[in-house]
Amino acid sequence: MTNTDVSGAAEAAGAAEAAGAADAAGAADAAGRDLIGRLAYGSLAAQTLRAAVRLGVMELVGDAPRPAADVAAEAGVEPQPMTRLLRALAGLGLLSEQPPGSFSVTPAGALLRTGRPDSLASFVRMFTEPMMLRAWEHLDDSVRTGEIAFDTVFGTDFFSHLAQHPELSTEFNAAMSQATAETAAALPYAFDFGRYTSVTDVGGGDGTLLAAVLAAHPGLTGVLLDTAEGLAGAPDTLAGRGLAERCSLTPGDFFHTVPAGSDLYLVKSVLHDWTDDQTVTILSNCRKVLPPGGLVLIVEPVLPDVVDGTDAGATYLTDLNMLVNVGGRERTRQDFEEVCHRAGLTITTVTPLAEAAPFTLIEATAAATGD
Repeated sequence: MTNTDVSGAAEAAGAAEAAGAADAAGAADAAGRDLIGRLAYGSLAAQTLRAAVRLGVMELVGDAPRPAADVAAEAGVEPQPMTRLLRALAGLGLLSEQPPGSFSVTPAGALLRTGRPDSLASFVRMFTEPMMLRAWEHLDDSVRTGEIAFDTVFGTDFFSHLAQHPELSTEFNAAMSQATAETAAALPYAFDFGRYTSVTDVGGGDGTLLAAVLAAHPGLTGVLLDTAEGLAGAPDTLAGRGLAERCSLTPGDFFHTVPAGSDLYLVKSVLHDWTDDQTVTILSNCRKVLPPGGLVLIVEPVLPDVVDGTDAGATYLTDLNMLVNVGGRERTRQDFEEVCHRAGLTITTVTPLAEAAPFTLIEATAAATGD
C-alpha cells in the first residue's frame, strides 16, 4: 500500500468517525427535543385526564369496544369533539382504537372508573383542580423567595382554604384515600405490627391505612387522629370493614397534642406537608406520649443523596408541590435524622417499602438521655 493509499484510508476512517459522531449527536438532540416536548405538553395531558373523569368516559365506553358516536350520544355531547378526546386518550395509552372509530378501555384507563376500590378518579380530579394548580403559576416566585405561593394567591393557607370549601375538602380526602390505597395494601405485611397492642395514626384522614392495618392484625386496637374535616369519611371507612369497635376517632390538632395510650404511632404522608420546625413539633408531641419500648413509624419517601432517576422525577415534583402549596418538603435520610434528633427521637431502621415505592418505613425510638 502506498503512502497515498494510507492517507486516503485514514481520511475515510476520519470521515466515517465524524459522520458517526454527528449521527449520535443528532439522535441525542432528537431525544432531547422529544423529552422537552413531552414535558411541556404534560399539563395538556393532565387536563385530558380531567375531562375524561368529569365526562365519565371510562364508564361510558364500558367493558367492550364501543363506537365513539355511541359514547358521545350517551354523554350528550357532539360526536366529533368526543372522537377527538377519545383518540387523545388512546394516544396516552388509556384507550385503544380498534377498529377505526371504536374504542375500548385499557387496564390503565380502567383505573379512572369511579366504581372500583383502586380507582384514581378522585386523585386525578384533585391534582388537576384549578385551585391546586394556581400556585404553580408562581413557582418561580417561590423559588426566589422560599414563600408559599398558595397563601399569596388565595389569601389563606391551603388547609384553611379546604376547611372553607367543604366540596373541595371532600374531594381532597377522597384523593388522599386513593393515593394511600397501594400503601395500605403493602404496609400491614411489611412491618411487624404484632409486637404492639395499640396504634395511633397521626393525621390518618379517613382511616384507609389504619383500617388495613387493623384488619390484618386482629390483636391491635387503633386511634385515628385528624381534624374534624379530615375525619369526615372515617366512620364509613371503619364501619365498612367492621372495625368501628376497635378504633376510636379523635378530632384534634397534632401541633398541640397527640393522644397518649398507644405503643405505636404511625405518621404517613404528613411530615412532608410541613416545614422542619413544624415537623419537629409533630414528632415532639409523639415523643411526649411514647411509652418505654414504643415506636414512631414514619412512612414517607426518602430522597437519595443524589438524584438517580429511579422514580422518573415524581417525588421531586411532589417536593415542588409542597413548596408552592403548603410550604413543606420531601426529605433525605439526613434530613429525617435531623428533625427526629431535634424531637428527641433516634432513627433505628430505614427500609424501602418495595411494594409501594417510593415510600420508605422509618422507625424511630425515644433517644437515650444525653443524645
